Amino acid sequence: MTPLSTLPRRRLRNRLMLAFAGFTGLVTVLFALYVLLFVYTVEDQLFETMLDREVAAQQAYHDEHQRWTTPRDGFMSIVPTASDLPDGIAGVLHEEPRRREFAGSEGRHYHLRLLQPRNADEAPAWLVAEVSALLVVRPMRGQILQLLMWSGVAMVALALLLGGWLARRTTAPLSRLADAVADATPERLPPGFAAGFADDEVGVVARRLDDLIARVGEFVEREREFTRDASHELRTPLTVIRTATERLGTEPGLSDGARRHLDHIAQSARQLEQTVVLLLSLAREQTSTEAALAIPVLPVLERVIVEQSPLLEHKPVEVQVDVGSGVFTALPVAVLNILLSNLVGNAFAHTREGRIVVDMDGGALRVSNPGGDVQERDFAPFVKGGDSGGSGLGLAIVRRLCERHGIAVRIDTLSGRTVARLTLPAS
Repeated sequence: MTPLSTLPRRRLRNRLMLAFAGFTGLVTVLFALYVLLFVYTVEDQLFETMLDREVAAQQAYHDEHQRWTTPRDGFMSIVPTASDLPDGIAGVLHEEPRRREFAGSEGRHYHLRLLQPRNADEAPAWLVAEVSALLVVRPMRGQILQLLMWSGVAMVALALLLGGWLARRTTAPLSRLADAVADATPERLPPGFAAGFADDEVGVVARRLDDLIARVGEFVEREREFTRDASHELRTPLTVIRTATERLGTEPGLSDGARRHLDHIAQSARQLEQTVVLLLSLAREQTSTEAALAIPVLPVLERVIVEQSPLLEHKPVEVQVDVGSGVFTALPVAVLNILLSNLVGNAFAHTREGRIVVDMDGGALRVSNPGGDVQERDFAPFVKGGDSGGSGLGLAIVRRLCERHGIAVRIDTLSGRTVARLTLPAS
């Protein structure tokens, strides 16, 4: 697992500053759009108002004199027919009859109004205003955009400064809390660090973490005491049992049946010793440094087969071993012994007849036995097969131990045979 100290830290302060800057930039862009829309609308509305007044004056004059008069403003003119409109306005007007504003050539700009006589038999005329000389916004458009741009830059810079100041004040307690717990380990926990935090949301989190760390410390201490006591209290009677069985085995006059039972007791004591070693190894946070040593696989395998052989008594089963003496691994002897004991013992227990083959397939050790239908659920704790006499923890322990030492383990059912593959780390 990657240590917390090596993980990239996401800076909440930088994210707050970027949020302030992004929001300010968005508001600035919207404000600039509204400003441009406003000034263009005001300018166009001014021309429209002047045209409305001129249209009213022309209508009044036409009602009295039955003709149109010269407009009061010099930039306006009367065009009697649409075909006489300048700069190709007639063609555009034909396609867009409701349009009132037109752009001409060489920077000219027109506003157009229809003059409709009261008498329907008379032809309408057009009031044309060429306003390019009166435009104010368009000549200043570059200056307006530049002003808006620099104003936006200034606002974003101000937002960054304000966001940085506010983010520092907001995240300072979080940063202190993160620094307090960043290097916490089960061996080095920072109890009582919540006293320096204010009575706010961060203080609540700090106090809850303080309580949690205290409970974790108590739990770690209980686990440490348990593993120490279990190591002593379990190994001592197992040593006594193993020594007693060895001495009893040297006694003359024991029947063959008694010696078999004695061998079973000795084997069970050895398995219990291995289980104690395994469970204590899994209880530790660090793996053993013994993993760096190269050990031969075949002697350990042969010893495991001999220890597990009572499981094959009165069974027509043949064991074939095809593992060379030159096969080495970097696993600790205890770990390799436990893995092989579980896999070989599982194969012995579930085989009623036929041949069990233990061989190498590349860098993987294979244990193949007839029968069986192993599925993923069989790796769960306390899941037992029909021929199993154990507690159903064997495969679950194998998986946990393999995960601890980075070993790939896989059990498949192929052509009526159960094949366990254990990828051994090279020495």
